[in-house]
Amino acid sequence: MPSYKKGPAMTEAIVTKFRVGGMDCANCASKVENAVSRLPGVTEVGASYTARSMTVTHTGVPVAAIRKAVKAVGYAAAPADDPMQTRAGHADDHFEFDEGPWWRTRKAMLTLSCGSALAVAYLVGQVFPEIGHWAFLIALLVGLVPIGRRAVSGAMHGTPFSIETLMSIAAIGAVFIGASEEAATVVLLFLVGELLEGLAAGRARASIRGLTDLVPKIALVERNGETEDVQADALRIGDTLIVRPGDRIAADGDILEGSSAIDEAPVTGESVPNAKGFGDAVFAGTINIDAVLRVNVTAAAADNTIARVVKLVEEAQESKAPTERFIDRVSKVYTPGVLVVGALVALAPPLLFGGDWNEWIYKGLAVLLIGCPCALVISTPAAIAAGLSAGARRGLLLKGGAVLEGLRTITAVAFDKTGTLTAGKPVVTDIVAIGRTETQLLSMAAALQSGSSHPLAMAILAKAKEANAPVPPAFGAKALAGKGVSGNVGGVEVLLASPSAVAETVAISDDLASRIETFNDEGKSVSVLLANNQVAGLFAIRDEARLDAVASLKALRDSGIATVMLTGDNRRTATVIGAGLGIAVKAELMPEDKQRIVREMRSAGQVVAKVGDGINDAPALAAADIGIAMGGGTDVALETADAAVLHGRVSDIPAMIDLSKATMGNIRQNIMIALGLKAVFLVTTIIGITGLWVAILADTGATVMVTANAMRLLGWRPKQSA
Repeated sequence: MPSYKKGPAMTEAIVTKFRVGGMDCANCASKVENAVSRLPGVTEVGASYTARSMTVTHTGVPVAAIRKAVKAVGYAAAPADDPMQTRAGHADDHFEFDEGPWWRTRKAMLTLSCGSALAVAYLVGQVFPEIGHWAFLIALLVGLVPIGRRAVSGAMHGTPFSIETLMSIAAIGAVFIGASEEAATVVLLFLVGELLEGLAAGRARASIRGLTDLVPKIALVERNGETEDVQADALRIGDTLIVRPGDRIAADGDILEGSSAIDEAPVTGESVPNAKGFGDAVFAGTINIDAVLRVNVTAAAADNTIARVVKLVEEAQESKAPTERFIDRVSKVYTPGVLVVGALVALAPPLLFGGDWNEWIYKGLAVLLIGCPCALVISTPAAIAAGLSAGARRGLLLKGGAVLEGLRTITAVAFDKTGTLTAGKPVVTDIVAIGRTETQLLSMAAALQSGSSHPLAMAILAKAKEANAPVPPAFGAKALAGKGVSGNVGGVEVLLASPSAVAETVAISDDLASRIETFNDEGKSVSVLLANNQVAGLFAIRDEARLDAVASLKALRDSGIATVMLTGDNRRTATVIGAGLGIAVKAELMPEDKQRIVREMRSAGQVVAKVGDGINDAPALAAADIGIAMGGGTDVALETADAAVLHGRVSDIPAMIDLSKATMGNIRQNIMIALGLKAVFLVTTIIGITGLWVAILADTGATVMVTANAMRLLGWRPKQSA
């Protein structure tokens, strides 16, 4: 079903997503956008040729009318939520929505037909020279008629100055001055260039859509005490998966039983397997390495992490970056300008200086081909699409080209503490045993906490498991509100509570009180264990900084980017964590305080990125120039911020900025290639060194070079993980 939102005039606006068949280049996307935007009731259109998708914001425009507008410019459209339509298209559509082998595409067939006709024309010209001109004219028409039809349909639906228009004028003009052989060759080279452009777009699509192939088709599900094979796309929330060593996990979920190393590289790009146990989240498409796991499914197939990543990237590709919008505006003036320049080159020398008409018309036609804006128009969207795809495959999710472009300008990053700079999971850092061994102490504490989901309880249970401490049953265990938990373990009355609660029962020695104070100064929470009303030991617990936090923060500072921690945690704990990380700290903040500080930083002239968990940091995320959510792909993380990191790595923040710089560098290279080649061949054409063949090679070659350069970004890797 389409989604709804309020438009500027508070009228009900419908947002409908379409799949578009046959859309392989930036020029294609522009024609589709222009055609649909002319429909009454359509307020906004965003088309992505790399994703072959289109999002239309409208006020009740029939789907049939939108499909008809797209078909009028030579493409096919169907609602994205209609699998029957998008799988096979319609009988009256020219394109299939699912991609097959490239050599079976419509463009490949046309290119092959044109090439074959040109080869036959050449042979005819060799055997029967007197009819060679007509043979080349027929070969020309094989390719030119479809191009001319697209030019006419584009002109009728909002794109009069298209690439096909320039191509048609140049080819027809060449025929009139007797250069039909060159005209036919030029048309073939143009079609080859389009085919190569489509192949590159297909590669970009395959790069991100290939993520969906990571999810296994069959899942092993436990139901009523028995296991059975179930189609992965039929899994429901609450199902229990049995994941064997070596299996790919079929759905997002939480571990119910077992512990194992999980290879998350296919989804997050993390090269080192991640050890996970009870309560930890796992992603669809990741690989279980060590042991059998029982996993509770938390998301249906359509909503799992991979499906949302693919959807997010496709939506991002429809959102144009500022540079892309600028290039679009320039191209609308550029193409008519090329027609004017071509006409001046063809007419001015013969009229004003007595030049040869055929010679200067030929040069004018060559100028039209050199001036084709293909390479210039594709320079930005190709790089943006490749950059978004490269980031997504490494767990860096960006909501559009504007975000990808804007990250390179960041001058300050404000971090949340818990779950962002720290792991968000307290761990036992110190154990002080009195009269018993550490293992005995852990056994008693773990027995009391068994079955609890409290973070401190989870920390003690995890430590007991790590130390292979046995966990005996506890009898009469009960929580003491605001104090701790008590029970009987092996005939011993045990209490695990805060120092202040324990002090109400027994006296704490000065030495022990000093140890507790030292732990508190280090930002650690302390729990005291009593056994039969005698102090048996201490547990110091702290949410530790992520392993990569120090190096990542240093990388940001080395790049000239300021860093600050904004946290609601107590000042003493935050200061200790901040000192260890080398970051400025502002603590004991409410959500509105974080938002105020971010606004103050922006008012001071800084370009601010805010990194948080996407929930209590939502006001600050919204106030920042760019909000980045750290949340393992949760709904809030993907929906509240401008960007999200799928895996909890602080190193992903400098990596995002590095990706932005790499993408913008690639765009600059593309623009230089596109304009540089045109400038060189414009000069050589005017002075008579090059002609039509080289002119179209210059345009096609520039398009191929720009596309190939953009595709290099698909192999981008973060510097820190290279």
